Amino acid sequence: MKTRDKQKLLLLVLILFLFGANYPILDKVLKNWLSNYEVGIAERVIDGDTIVVNGSHVRLLGINTPEKGELYYSQAKNFTENTTLGQFVKMEVGKQNLDLYGRKLRYIFANGENVNLEIVKNGFANPYFPEGKDKYYNDFVEAWNECISKSINLCEKSEDVCANCIELKEFNVDEQKVVFSNKCSFKCDMSEWKIKDEGRKVFTFPNFVLENDVAVEVGNKTDTNNILYWEGKDYVWTKTGDTLFLRDDKGKLVLWKRY
Repeated sequence: MKTRDKQKLLLLVLILFLFGANYPILDKVLKNWLSNYEVGIAERVIDGDTIVVNGSHVRLLGINTPEKGELYYSQAKNFTENTTLGQFVKMEVGKQNLDLYGRKLRYIFANGENVNLEIVKNGFANPYFPEGKDKYYNDFVEAWNECISKSINLCEKSEDVCANCIELKEFNVDEQKVVFSNKCSFKCDMSEWKIKDEGRKVFTFPNFVLENDVAVEVGNKTDTNNILYWEGKDYVWTKTGDTLFLRDDKGKLVLWKRY
């Protein structure tokens, strides 16, 4: 008998033994496994972080890719298509089953790889955990750090002369404000620079120049002391953890801070 056949026979005997020895426990294990995973064929890719599997829209967990019209939107979508479209995928449920739009929230595995994680590694998404940290959180932080070390795509460092001048002096989640300062001896034009959270909230600096050795505060409109504020936002930074990204007018990364 071939070694492979012996292994299959041994596995079958083991399963039958477990089945006969403790059916209730085995039944519970199987039900838990089946409830946490689904399988199917990826039929369509909506964008970088949303696909259709077995007729259902699936939002990829742990990531946020650029929206249409934003830098790297097409590249992120193409990457997801190349890794999932037409592929047999395994879908793992996270903390929450569905989002507000009725989409399934899943980690997608194809060809033995966590697709969500690979999207971050390749700089087509930032980590995104609005429901709080889960068992994969540290993997996604590591993937983002790897992307930063490569300085690729969304992780590419700004070459603006002021990229090394702007410092994050304060990041106050409770008061929903951030403070930046200019440490250089010359003024910095920050017009069209953007502050972004892990999700879809974006603040764009108007025609704005930060003088040397001066600070600027950005917060929500409820705080009348803010020099600049996020239009129409009651809050920006989530209590469960978030990340601040500051990008220049070309979309390149100036700095980022996670809490």
